[in-house]
Amino acid sequence: MPLEELRLITVAHHRFDGPPTVGELVVNASVVEDLRVVFRSLWDAGYPIASMRLIDEFGGDDLASVRANNTSSFNCRPVVGGTGWSRHAYGVAIDLNPLWNPYVLDGAAVPEESQPWVDRSRLERGMIGPEDAAVAAFESVGWTWGGRWNSPDYQHFVKE
Repeated sequence: MPLEELRLITVAHHRFDGPPTVGELVVNASVVEDLRVVFRSLWDAGYPIASMRLIDEFGGDDLASVRANNTSSFNCRPVVGGTGWSRHAYGVAIDLNPLWNPYVLDGAAVPEESQPWVDRSRLERGMIGPEDAAVAAFESVGWTWGGRWNSPDYQHFVKE
């Protein structure tokens, strides 16, 4: 991914506790406008985001970022459980409140610390479901939600 195709964006967001704050994401330049629309919609809805720090603060370790419930985008890493590069390596994917919105493989959360949030029958604040404001915001600009996949990835939004 050429550096000149990446952008650092700052995002004002509500938190679960405390006053609003500003987070940072590195994203592909081609999705900056989409994300402006998405995060404005989430701001207007009072949607809480636990953390939004650059993956560098976690040494590029995706699981460490997930365990911190950190919303992130660009991370030069392979697909989890597959071959090839993740869409995160191209800056066209976002993981939103990932600890509470796990990737589920054969009924088990990845990472295992997310297991308490696998059951989606009782959605709590911060858990993403089909009627969630985040799903509506991302889908309004043509992104796909991973929660609809056979192996659900509830945190994951991607621009194909």
